[in-house]
Amino acid sequence: MDSGDSASTLLLPDRVFDGESMHEGWGVLVRGGRIAAVGPATTLPAANATRLTLAGTTLLPGLIEMHSHLLLHPYNETSWDDQVLREPLALRVARATNHARATLMAGFTTTRDLGTEGAGYADVGLKRAIAQGIIPGPRMYVTTRAIVATGTYAPRGFAPESDVPQGAEEADAGSLARVVRDQIGRGADWIKVYADYRWGPNGESAPTFTEDELRLIVQVARSSGRPVVAHASTVEGMRRAIVAGVETIEHGDEGTPDVFRLMKAHGVALCPTIAAGDALLRYRGWKPGDAEPARMSAKRTSVRAA
Repeated sequence: MDSGDSASTLLLPDRVFDGESMHEGWGVLVRGGRIAAVGPATTLPAANATRLTLAGTTLLPGLIEMHSHLLLHPYNETSWDDQVLREPLALRVARATNHARATLMAGFTTTRDLGTEGAGYADVGLKRAIAQGIIPGPRMYVTTRAIVATGTYAPRGFAPESDVPQGAEEADAGSLARVVRDQIGRGADWIKVYADYRWGPNGESAPTFTEDELRLIVQVARSSGRPVVAHASTVEGMRRAIVAGVETIEHGDEGTPDVFRLMKAHGVALCPTIAAGDALLRYRGWKPGDAEPARMSAKRTSVRAA
C-alpha cells in the first residue's frame, strides 16, 4: 500500500461521499491499483502522484448488488423458459460478459450472483475471467446452480414423459449433502436454496424443503465456511429458512411483522428485490401511472413491515 515505487494517482472530484457524509475538497489517492488514502486533498501524501481532476463529479465507494443473475436477460426480450431451454451456453456467457461490464460501469464493484438458471457453472468461469483481468466486471460471489426440491421448479408444463432440463439442481433428503458439497467443490461461494416456489395445487407459492432438510443444507454449507441464501416468499417458507439458519431471505413478498421479528431474532437479513418485481410487472404490460397492481401493493406493505 505504501510502496514508493507503485504508480500513484490522486483523484480530485468536486466532492467525495464516504458512505455517510459529503465532503468538498477531498481527494482519493490510488496506489498500486488500490485506495491508499481518502481525505482533504491538501493533506494526502501525493507529491509524486499523477493528478486527475474530475470536474463536476462526486466520487463514492463502489456499490454492492446483492441479487443478480448475470446469465439472464430481460424476459420481454426472451422468455425465461426459452433462455433456459433454447439459448446456447456460449450465447448466454457472451451476454453475461456484457452484463458484467455494464454492472461495473453503473458503479457496482461487487455482486452476489444468485444462480445461473440452467447455465451450469458458467458463473464460476465468469468470476475467474473478471478476477484475472480478461474481461471487466465487478467482484463476484457465486452460487452456481442453486438447489431446488424435486418437481418444484421450472421449466414445467411439458409432457410428463419428457425429460426437461431444469433451471436449478434438484435434490432431496438423501442427496442434499452430496449436492451441497459438489456445488462448493465446483466453485460456489454461497449456497442458494429455494425454500418455496410456485408449485401449489393452483400454481401458488408453497414451501418445498422440510425444516430438517433446510437445516442439513445449512449445516453442510457452514462446515466449509459457506453461508446459505434462501429464495422465500411465503410466511412458512421464510419461517423454515430462518430457523434453519440461512443468512439472507430473498424476496419475502408475503412477510408479516411476526416473521420479520423472527428474522431479527435470528440475525437474518432481507433482500426484497424491489426492482425485480417492478420489472416483472412492466414485462406484463404495467406502466408507471397505471393503477397499482395488487402484487405491487402487497410488496409495498411487506417492505414497510420489515
